[in-house]
Amino acid sequence: MELRNLITFIHVAELGSFTRAAEQLGYSQSTISFQIKQLEDELDCLLFERINHTITLTERGHELVSYAHRVRALTEDFKESLTKEDECKGHIHVVTPDSVCEDMIYSRYIDFHSKYPNISIKFTTADTAVMFDMLDHNEADAIITLDSHSYRKDYVIAKEELLSMHFVASSKSKFAGKKNLKMRDIISEPFVLTEYGQGYRRVFDKELAKKSLEITPVLEIGRTDIITYIIAKSDMISFLPDFVTREMIESGELCYLDVCDMEFDIWKQLIYHKNKWMSKSLRTVIEYITEHDFAN
Repeated sequence: MELRNLITFIHVAELGSFTRAAEQLGYSQSTISFQIKQLEDELDCLLFERINHTITLTERGHELVSYAHRVRALTEDFKESLTKEDECKGHIHVVTPDSVCEDMIYSRYIDFHSKYPNISIKFTTADTAVMFDMLDHNEADAIITLDSHSYRKDYVIAKEELLSMHFVASSKSKFAGKKNLKMRDIISEPFVLTEYGQGYRRVFDKELAKKSLEITPVLEIGRTDIITYIIAKSDMISFLPDFVTREMIESGELCYLDVCDMEFDIWKQLIYHKNKWMSKSLRTVIEYITEHDFAN
């Protein structure tokens, strides 16, 4: 059994497409078809059902996915063992919400690069649903979510924490220092929020709907650094994680509003797929994020 055929099988299974697998691997589609046919002939079983230009894994195909990942992991582990013990290099793709990406790059990236100069990182921002789809198709090595708590049997939660969230406004706001505010007290104020349907904004809107309330923000934008800048210089309000607003709260530019009738459980979770091969570089990135970006 040729390893390259197993690798091709993994890509086709993850992407659900011979064409997309060919594009990702740099092969022609006929080569992909030939390699899968070789594998099916060798194993004497059908791995994919092909109906009307769509493919789905057969029962035997599902069984092979797990074995194929293990074979690839063992092969990569052996290759890695041949490199110098102190050498840690590779390219890692991490997908996060905008606010996490900004925070990690501003506060951690230079330190990370100084420690591990041979690891390159690609940061992509996306909504939670897109993140999990990217994990399923091996288009991301790890994701960080800011959303309601997620648990699925196909994923490993490397680290998680319950986030503290607040309504925030300028320290000069008419609501600054007021106690026991109700959501109805501020619902008609101008709000600046992250994009509709994404991450903690989706959880926020869902909780509002439970109270038959709705906010139409005057501005929607993913950049939380822009949101905090605008809030500090206006009479607008936002709803943000504390790690985004902490410095401006401490400097006195922003204040937390004491809204007492809204409760939110927003979780920060670092997740990777259970079938993902844990290279030395990926382990290093996950351990670094776990130590530095989940520290209370």
